[in-house]
Amino acid sequence: ETCEQNCGKKLDSCSCHPTCGSLGSCCSDYKEYCVNTSPYSGSILGGTDFVVLDANFNKSSDIVCRFDNKTNTVGYVDGDGRGHCISPLLYETGWVSLQISSDSGITFNRAGSWLSVHTGKLASRFKAILVNSTKWQYYGTPNVGGNLQMTWNTTLVNAEKVNIEVWGYKETGEPYSESWQGEWRYLYSLTKDHPNSGSFTFLPKIAEGDFSRWELGALRVSSSNYTDGMNVQAAWSEDHALAWHLEESFRQNSTGWALDKCLAWDKLENELPNFLAEIIDCPCTLAQARADTGRFHTDYGCDIEKGSVCTYHPGSVHCVRAIQASPKYAAGQQCCYDSTGAQVLTADSIGGSTPDRAHDWGSPPFKKPPRIPGQSHWVYDVLSFYYCCLWSDNCYHYFKHRPSSDCRRYQSPSSAVVFGDPHFITFDDVSYSFNGKGEYTLVRSEEKQLTVQGRTEPVKDSEKTINATKLTAVAMREGSSDIIEVRLDSRNDGLELLRNQQTLSFAEQTWMDLHSVFVFSPIPTNVTVMFPSGAGVEVRRRGETMTTTVLLPEEFKNSTVGLLGKMNGDARDDLTLSNGELVQNHSNPEELFSFGASWAVENTSALFTYDSEYLLNTYCFVPRHDPNFMPVFSVPENPDDPLNTQAAEICTGEGSQFCRYDILVGRSPLIGNATRVSFQSHVSLVDDLKPVISCGWLPPPANGKKQGTTYLQWAKVKFSCNDGYKLSGSEERTCQSNGKWSGEDASCSVPSNITGIVAGSVIGALTLIVIITAIILHSRKQKRKSSDSDEERSNTSKL
Repeated sequence: ETCEQNCGKKLDSCSCHPTCGSLGSCCSDYKEYCVNTSPYSGSILGGTDFVVLDANFNKSSDIVCRFDNKTNTVGYVDGDGRGHCISPLLYETGWVSLQISSDSGITFNRAGSWLSVHTGKLASRFKAILVNSTKWQYYGTPNVGGNLQMTWNTTLVNAEKVNIEVWGYKETGEPYSESWQGEWRYLYSLTKDHPNSGSFTFLPKIAEGDFSRWELGALRVSSSNYTDGMNVQAAWSEDHALAWHLEESFRQNSTGWALDKCLAWDKLENELPNFLAEIIDCPCTLAQARADTGRFHTDYGCDIEKGSVCTYHPGSVHCVRAIQASPKYAAGQQCCYDSTGAQVLTADSIGGSTPDRAHDWGSPPFKKPPRIPGQSHWVYDVLSFYYCCLWSDNCYHYFKHRPSSDCRRYQSPSSAVVFGDPHFITFDDVSYSFNGKGEYTLVRSEEKQLTVQGRTEPVKDSEKTINATKLTAVAMREGSSDIIEVRLDSRNDGLELLRNQQTLSFAEQTWMDLHSVFVFSPIPTNVTVMFPSGAGVEVRRRGETMTTTVLLPEEFKNSTVGLLGKMNGDARDDLTLSNGELVQNHSNPEELFSFGASWAVENTSALFTYDSEYLLNTYCFVPRHDPNFMPVFSVPENPDDPLNTQAAEICTGEGSQFCRYDILVGRSPLIGNATRVSFQSHVSLVDDLKPVISCGWLPPPANGKKQGTTYLQWAKVKFSCNDGYKLSGSEERTCQSNGKWSGEDASCSVPSNITGIVAGSVIGALTLIVIITAIILHSRKQKRKSSDSDEERSNTSKL
């Protein structure tokens, strides 16, 4: 039998399934037709040259590589007889199918897969780097000019001379219609036949013709041996605003040019549907944002672990993004925090949290706007920020459409944990130990279709058998998602990951978009799994044990069963057997053991991989709970035990009973110490996720200002007025425990002076009366004098 056209299948006489290698059951041509590649990942923009491992080709082989069942690229055979493929420009991230033909595309009989990676998540060693990227994207604005430089790893392009190509990206058609399309296009070359020295410096010129109207794009370094724009081995820069080649009107008056673009975007936004109502609210604090790993993940553009270089969010030290795009409009949420851990709002700062019409990381099924990873976000959320905020000072237009959401609707997830020789803390904070041997249901939610299972194995000691177990593997699935399994790697001190029973390597990437699930593994001992429901599973290796934390959002309330209990806020029913009966005595280890055993996985629902004779014989072909394994239920009191001193030193404070058990029964101070660390980490996690009261944003009064930009419980905000205005309402307001602000709304107005006005009017009127009276009296007096004079003259004449 052959593996040609049968990869992934188990045949009658041999196997083409990924587990066949470790089981020794592979068909003889398994590696020939079920291929692996090196590297196994590359940029979504394409251009990665990879080798097809273990397959045989000859010089006459005419290789064609097909990606995602539709995109063909031309491969080649090198001097050593190895087949190569060149990855194409894709409009999706994650694993895509790979089929390989050696007869010019007539038959595609070899099968594998290829990991397409978002440019922002791609390691810098795989990219061309824009030196001083800020200068590139402000080029042509006041006081920004001169030469630009880019660098690249010369091994990314196997050529003596290279071309530096300019590519542009646009989206056309009516938004949210079938005609809405995204397109990358080769525009022109900055230079040709440039030495492949790893560096290129140039003085930018305005692009010719209509090319200068392309505002978003990237640079590609490719071999000069090929025609421009061909799909060949290449190194791409990150996508960026092409300020440095824009039209003359931008160079002459970048502020006016940008304002016109900003106003046009403002008009378009008014016509597009409102996506704000369907995105998730931000966590209230940085601690919550970093702890809620099932729903939020670090934004690579503003990471406190990498120096908080927050170009688009000045004043922030860390941002996170909602992992899942919104259901209808594929929108995203970004949440940013300052050095105090408080959320930064756009109403207070240009560096505030902003929602996104298009999620930066894209969303399934990808391929069309607004779900194209990276570029759709640039078109609708980033270029507009340049128009309104960076290239001109008109941010109020931008923030009108991208206002920060506060956290008044945010609800922290509930957490539960398994650690040590296994100890459990449920969602409702019931703690117990269960040392059964087998495979068990940790969490199951029929409503949300989530299942998390755990496998336990006996603790091993070279000197004697120890009647205690530890968690060695967890497997999980939500709905029709890929099955993710994480287990202790016996070959090293890390964790082994499997996707649908096939090992996943994180040697090249730390993040993977899989089918209906995301996986993040920054270091070999840490794995985080994120499902569309917002459920998150964190697995951490500590020494010879693994700690598994499950985080579930409020929507899982009243729907969970299993060893981690019912998530309903009622601790009394957490320890419920699979038949519905309650554990009566939480202090009785035998009763707890029966409870745990009842949650053994059924054979038909097991999610685990059985890729060794040991696993097949120990777990697959036998009952999932081993009835013959009986653990030690309590810590023996032996004053002569040589480990007593270490147990006393290591195991102190809350949770010390778990640590003591693992040292004195498990006979391992290392496991005991790992248990202590895991318990304390869980306590810290619960503390970070505690609900926080928010009273919401307070505006400054018109003609005044406010002091204070924190709006959580007991925060104070003070108000004052500009010169010439008087404050009405409360000068200081406090966020109260009921989520409402104390005091009254503040306002500023011109001081009122009615009494003065009235007094002035009265005095003015009296003065007027006096003047008029004086004039009249003076006039009468003058008339009398005139009359007396006339009479005197008359008398004189008579004389």
